[in-house]
Amino acid sequence: MADNNFKPFVPPGAQMKEFTLKSILLGCIFGIIFGAATVYLALKAGLTVSASIPIAVIAITLGRKFFNTTILENNIIQTTGSAGESIAAGVVFTLPGFLFLSDGGGAQFFNYFTILILAIFGGILGTLMMIPLRRSLIVKEHKTLPYPEGTACGDVLIAGEKGGDFARTAFYGLGFAFAYAIFQKILHVIAETPAYMTKQTSKFFPSAKISADITPEYMGVGYIIGPRIAGVLVAGGVLSWLALIPLLASLLPGDVIASQLVKIGYLASLQTPGGQGNWDPVTHTFADYSSAVYYAYVRQIGAGAVAAGGFITLLKTIPTIISSFKGSIGAIKDRKEGGEAATNVLRTERDLSLKVVLFGSIALILLMAFLPQLPGDSIGKKMLVGLLVVVFGAFFVTVSSRIVGLIGSSNNPISGMTIATLMGTCLVFIAVGWTGKVYEPMALVVGGMICIAAANAGGTSQDLKSGYIVGATPMYQQLALFIGAIVSSIIIGLTVKFLDKPTAEMISKGVTEHAIGSAYYPAPQGTLMATLAKGILSFNLDWQFVLVGVFLAITMELCNINSLSFAVGAYLPLSTTLPIFIGGAIRGVVDHKNKKANVHASAAEEELGKGNLFATGLVAGGAVAGVIIAILAGFDSSAAILAKLNMEEGLAGILGHGGYFVLGCAFFAFMGWYLYRTARKA
Repeated sequence: MADNNFKPFVPPGAQMKEFTLKSILLGCIFGIIFGAATVYLALKAGLTVSASIPIAVIAITLGRKFFNTTILENNIIQTTGSAGESIAAGVVFTLPGFLFLSDGGGAQFFNYFTILILAIFGGILGTLMMIPLRRSLIVKEHKTLPYPEGTACGDVLIAGEKGGDFARTAFYGLGFAFAYAIFQKILHVIAETPAYMTKQTSKFFPSAKISADITPEYMGVGYIIGPRIAGVLVAGGVLSWLALIPLLASLLPGDVIASQLVKIGYLASLQTPGGQGNWDPVTHTFADYSSAVYYAYVRQIGAGAVAAGGFITLLKTIPTIISSFKGSIGAIKDRKEGGEAATNVLRTERDLSLKVVLFGSIALILLMAFLPQLPGDSIGKKMLVGLLVVVFGAFFVTVSSRIVGLIGSSNNPISGMTIATLMGTCLVFIAVGWTGKVYEPMALVVGGMICIAAANAGGTSQDLKSGYIVGATPMYQQLALFIGAIVSSIIIGLTVKFLDKPTAEMISKGVTEHAIGSAYYPAPQGTLMATLAKGILSFNLDWQFVLVGVFLAITMELCNINSLSFAVGAYLPLSTTLPIFIGGAIRGVVDHKNKKANVHASAAEEELGKGNLFATGLVAGGAVAGVIIAILAGFDSSAAILAKLNMEEGLAGILGHGGYFVLGCAFFAFMGWYLYRTARKA
């Protein structure tokens, strides 16, 4: 039921600047920055963090000092900017799958214009389907659906209006991360990935490998997600790299591992040197057994675990799914029956017309049918793909909005929804006789757009909740979200393509065609989507490894452990999850110290705590610096300058490789100490 006693911060009758050119432009700039940062972080770690609160904090500070913005303009800034983060997550979690389809058949669609079109269409679909749901989910269930990030963001905007400069700590984190990135990624004073691996000839523990990408963004992510989730993530990594890999390395001869790598495309042939693990056909051994076993077996086990974890998460929310869908139908019915003229509706209740939803959906189907950049050899087939997108989109947008209303965007089971969509699409294709590799890209288009739409719907819901609390005009927020989706998609596509181009350093280490899918940018979800599409449509899935992962996820659920987090950890390199765990451990120590000192804070106060703000700065600064440096490395002239500034060889010559790694770990430890010290301040 609607909360008739609720009064927004800005009354409905108030006249205040809101949908202005400066608010849209600032929002687009933030959308570009955080969208690019999310692409980088999601490709490397398979994780994202919410951008709405950081954008709101920065918008308030800059707005007050330089642009004289109102609270409603600040709300439009964060609404426009947050679209970039959610769309980027959806793009990265699915569209890199084009690269891993059968015989490279999808690589032709991994181009800028296809990525741009799908990102824009998916982003628009997510916002479009939320228009008829706003009154039902945001207004009528204001007390029962808290939308935690949206409520916290609304509190931040109101706190900023009342005064208080709390963005300084976030800027300190941003500056710290940039300085650290210069020392690490340009000067190479700080090692990027310190590692230690036991020898394959070890009788006790062969080819066990410990490594860590000691970057600011990973430490920041770990602090934000906390010790529980970070611990579950690293537990999956420990199982893979310190249990499964040493076990398989001690049981399987090199030729067997190499044959498996040939089968799945990581090695050209048994007579060809190189590939994952650096195969030597003369000695029949690998230089790095750990990597060879990981790519041959463990990634497929991890993929099965991620698929099962996503499904389990989705199954848990079936009651929510049913009630959400009923609620959405009821909301549309209420709108049709109540159809008041726009002039009689309060400013805070004005949504875009349902005609926009209807004609927008039809336009999406027609555009998908006729645009040549999208896969499909006939208009009829492409129209079916468009129809599936709209049908699945209407369903999962509702589900996504309801779930984030209860448990927040960070826990939204987007992967599960995408897996369900992809498998459902493949089954529809099989039912109409569309089997084989030709239809893999078309299935991935449906899964990709639903992933983007569901991610954006979750973010849109949080934005509309913030707007409801501060007293925004919903119609202006919806327009801002459309603009943010289009502008940020332009940069997201460019960022993905830049990061996919191997740098000179990557080429020297054997990465020749695509950086995405390599150890530099694993793109775990995209690889999984391709594996499922290939396996189902060709009836040729490596079920023996996938099922090991499935029952691994089931085991975790039976132990009351989040199977999806554990599965992602099992899939990713330990070098990714270990530094995230260190950030989470620092958060755990801070929370323990605060509890011991009897310091208690509300959820909103924790979001604005110095530790969270500094960690947010580390994530944003480290990720943005990574994107900038990756782009510079993509040009020959700037790459040559970067190569001259590289001090790694000189330092390793003086200190030895072990000493060089220790120096890097010392810098990372200093950053952890500084984060802890900052977080402990009142």
